Amino acid sequence: MTLSEPIFRMEGISKRYGGAVALKDANIAIRPGAIHAVLGENGAGKSTLIKIMAGVVAPDEGRMLLDGKEVTFASPAAANAVGIVCVFQELSLIPDLSVADNIVISHPPQRFGMIDRRKQRKIAEEALARAGASDIHPSVLVKELPLSRRQMVEIAKALARKPRLMILDEATSALTQADVEKVFAVLKRLRAEGMALIYISHRMHEIAQLADDCTVFRNGRSIESYPAGTKSDQQVVELMIGREYTNVFPPKPTHPVEKKPILSCRDLCWGDRLSGITFDLRPGEIIGLGGLDGQGQRDLLLAFFGVLRDLKGEIAIDGMPVRLKSPRQAKSDGISMALIPEDRKTEGLMLSMTVRENLSIAALDRISRSGVIDRTTERREIDELFKLLAIKAATIDMPVAGLSGGNQQKVVIAKWLMNRPRIILLNDPTRGIDVGTKQEIYLLLRKLADSGAAIIFYSTDYDELIGCCDRVLVMYDGSIVRELEGADINEHELIGAALNIGGDYAQQKAAP
Repeated sequence: MTLSEPIFRMEGISKRYGGAVALKDANIAIRPGAIHAVLGENGAGKSTLIKIMAGVVAPDEGRMLLDGKEVTFASPAAANAVGIVCVFQELSLIPDLSVADNIVISHPPQRFGMIDRRKQRKIAEEALARAGASDIHPSVLVKELPLSRRQMVEIAKALARKPRLMILDEATSALTQADVEKVFAVLKRLRAEGMALIYISHRMHEIAQLADDCTVFRNGRSIESYPAGTKSDQQVVELMIGREYTNVFPPKPTHPVEKKPILSCRDLCWGDRLSGITFDLRPGEIIGLGGLDGQGQRDLLLAFFGVLRDLKGEIAIDGMPVRLKSPRQAKSDGISMALIPEDRKTEGLMLSMTVRENLSIAALDRISRSGVIDRTTERREIDELFKLLAIKAATIDMPVAGLSGGNQQKVVIAKWLMNRPRIILLNDPTRGIDVGTKQEIYLLLRKLADSGAAIIFYSTDYDELIGCCDRVLVMYDGSIVRELEGADINEHELIGAALNIGGDYAQQKAAP
């Protein structure tokens, strides 16, 4: 087989779930020694496509060919057996087991009928090294690792199975920039070794850096395949969303907000994670949190939401000092705060429950009378939020797990908007969602700010900080090292401040 011939092909693939069509006559051809990017909005059919490839679900129509021979997969194990392995966006690790246990869990090495721990550790070490994560100890429990390191373990787990075709579904969405660079180096090496790779990402710069071939999906159909680099980003996005793509970010107010602060903090500290945090947030303002990942941004949001203990310094709401001891207190009427968490799957949603139940749970006190939910009020509120966020769901009584990633994220946001918060804290809310949904969220944030909400927006995407935020506080090692506003909110200044180039912000503010 020559390099140009596909190792794996899908022809005329269709899949329906009841009356909903997830895929319709989809086609794709994957070459060995190439990285094939699959592009499309959430709900375009990408997840169904890779689940069929990986043996998770069976197609209703069409056929799959491996090395030119038709194949079917009754299970993920059957796909694994012929060398097709998927790294899903939702991690499949077991938190209470060690890294080594997770890596070899499907085929642990045995000796005398028992697990060979020495060989297991060797396999794990080799897989971690191949994934560019040799700094992760095989014996550590997965639950003790941050999300970005767990993602690296998931990639190592896939490589331990020695795949011929590896599928990566938003594999870098939870990673730090340093880990992203390691993963890129690994993928380029695997490509050079002749492996076929399918790469799904909503980050266009990653596609430009990695992909050899691209296929765009829209509304369950494969729209077009083309060599990477032959279309502009705007052309690709227009293929994805089926319309002209303009005005990614809504316009910012032309004049600074002059209102009194709704939230203030002075010299806020927490152990060695936060130090000397001081700033004011006003109604109608969107403040961004910038800096390299892991510099205290998430800790700061948790501090405001009453999650952290033993905080030092002062937090004030409407000019009055408060001690935020719990999320319940933070979302109470006098404060009215909401936190949109980082990981919608584990922190934002109860996947087995319905869309309606997920939306209502944070607002039960407001929509209940004498301990009984007022269904009329509940339905009216949900209908308003469905319209406001353009949530797409067959019915509000379907499991939220059945929604696309972008619509799940909208449900997380809508859940907290049910409480009509005055202060909204967002922890990287657009991670792993498509460009069309991102644009809708940007418009929503500005609309909420224009209506008087005060927003703190942490994002690992510099374009979002530049396009969405009125001011950006750049954090480094738990401190604010620079405040940017106006024309200073640009990539050059953000990167320089993130690397703490140019001196200490606190000292500059204190200087006469």
